[in-house]
Amino acid sequence: MTVLLIDDHPLFRQALAATLAQIAGARTVLQFETLRDAKAALSDDAAVSLILLDLKLPDSAGIGGLLSLKAEYPDISVAIVSATDDPDTVQTTLACGAAGFISKSVGVDELSAAVESLLAGQNWFPDAMDEDAGVPLSETQTRILDGVHRGLMNKQIAFETQLSEATVKYHLTGLYRRFGVQTRAQLTAMSRDRPAVG
Repeated sequence: MTVLLIDDHPLFRQALAATLAQIAGARTVLQFETLRDAKAALSDDAAVSLILLDLKLPDSAGIGGLLSLKAEYPDISVAIVSATDDPDTVQTTLACGAAGFISKSVGVDELSAAVESLLAGQNWFPDAMDEDAGVPLSETQTRILDGVHRGLMNKQIAFETQLSEATVKYHLTGLYRRFGVQTRAQLTAMSRDRPAVG
């Protein structure tokens, strides 16, 4: 089994890789600076069990990287590792399908506990977060939100997801309500900019 680290900060990435090496046993740890390079590794059919993703990469800022990975690889657990750890950011990542959220400010003990939990298939979010604050998006909602993030029109999203345009519009209305926005432009801005610092 393989763990992917996607972070453009070499020192932090190497420290995280060292922590993984201590607790992950025989798992392979692969490091990437960009989302594009990580996806190339995923397309090679590596048996990836966990992806640890920074929210700010050279080719993906904000929640877009998470949406893209969950849309293309819904069965792989993706946890966020970020310096931006305010409640809104954490809540957004949960809603968009993240398996966990690890602040870059945590100590070694908490980092180890988080990684061990994630590798065991458990979710990991900050203790202060209300567990009932949100339910993750469905796979369909994630794919539609990913389409909006990529600038696709409703009929293009409908074609990709094999849904009717009316169903796409229905889901979009639910997404507007979910994220407290009223327009497609606001939804796009939220997905690109809300957790923009990593």
